[in-house]
Amino acid sequence: MPQDNLPATPRQSTRFLYLYALAAAGGSIAYIPLLTILLPLHVAKTAGEAALNLLSYIAFAGAISASIANVGFGWLSDVSGMRRPWIAAGMLLSCALLLTIPMITQPAALIAVIVCWQFALNMMLAPLSAWAGDVVPDAQKGMLGGLMALAPALGALSGALVTMQGIIPDGQRLTWVAALVVVLVGPVLLVGRPVAMPHLMQHDIGTSPPLESKNAVRRMWVARLLVQIAEASLFAFLLMWFRSVEPGFAENRAATIFACVLGAAVGFALYIGRWTDRHSRPIYPLAICSAIAALGLLVMAVAPDLLIAIIGYVTFGLASSIFLALHSSQTLRVLPKAARRGRDLGLFNLTNTVPSLIMPWLTLALVPVYGFGALFVLLAVLAAIACWLLLKMPG
Repeated sequence: MPQDNLPATPRQSTRFLYLYALAAAGGSIAYIPLLTILLPLHVAKTAGEAALNLLSYIAFAGAISASIANVGFGWLSDVSGMRRPWIAAGMLLSCALLLTIPMITQPAALIAVIVCWQFALNMMLAPLSAWAGDVVPDAQKGMLGGLMALAPALGALSGALVTMQGIIPDGQRLTWVAALVVVLVGPVLLVGRPVAMPHLMQHDIGTSPPLESKNAVRRMWVARLLVQIAEASLFAFLLMWFRSVEPGFAENRAATIFACVLGAAVGFALYIGRWTDRHSRPIYPLAICSAIAALGLLVMAVAPDLLIAIIGYVTFGLASSIFLALHSSQTLRVLPKAARRGRDLGLFNLTNTVPSLIMPWLTLALVPVYGFGALFVLLAVLAAIACWLLLKMPG
């Protein structure tokens, strides 16, 4: 049968994809430097010996408020039928709240400001995530996932830049963070003109989706949760683990390794993302990455010296970073209803916040008694289960 008269699959403009990737990076910069460096420094300066407890309360309250806000604002952007106004309002409000944090010294007030900031931040992030589902077709979701790897890499880089001694005064660090967010998110709002994709807005498999579709959603959700638990554990305890292998391991060495892994993941994720688009194999790379992540964790569990430990971490870090970037875009394939895309992505976002509630208990239960090796073996099992779930997905 001749194929010449078949309509071409619509494609989104590369220009918009790049602008969107920069906006996603701006979203990461909005929280990574604050939560990993600047907020702990501020709490240590203002709370003294109570800093650790206060940071724990802030982390818990922040995770809960972020979970609620991401679902809520995703749903509101669905109901309103608009994404840009919510993104713009969240960007401006979250940046304004960032600037107030250095002025807050009372613990209760600081917790309240962080909760408000999490709501404003997710007013921006939730509709921004859903917007990709509205305008990026399946044939380009691999490339989108590769570009999304830029977000955590630039987030980590921004943290290093704003804390460089002699470059930015301590009192201006959050001002620079807010400025970077506006510079990166603003262009897609002002000049981003995506090609309309009406077929993406009409997709609706009904109130009783096939069992395969329900299973696909569940498997994608659980697989990301399992890998995120492993990633969150390493994010929080990487330096402590390196020092357990080699006492005196410098914090700047750990930060350098972390930044190099995130930077290298961008190139790999772009290449693999384009491969998935060309070969229409969106889930297979996710399964392979989770398997490699499990292997890296097992190497870390038995590492006899620092070199093997670094090799294990680099293996895990690359695989998990690529997995999370590609998973973010491929998740859009399995969501059943375009009309509730923002809300459903908010439910998927729980895989980002729930691990911060689970991970400390796993660590406290295993590391003091059995050491980091036992923790890494458990995390490897979780990553292997994620691989199995993805390999069993239909199609």
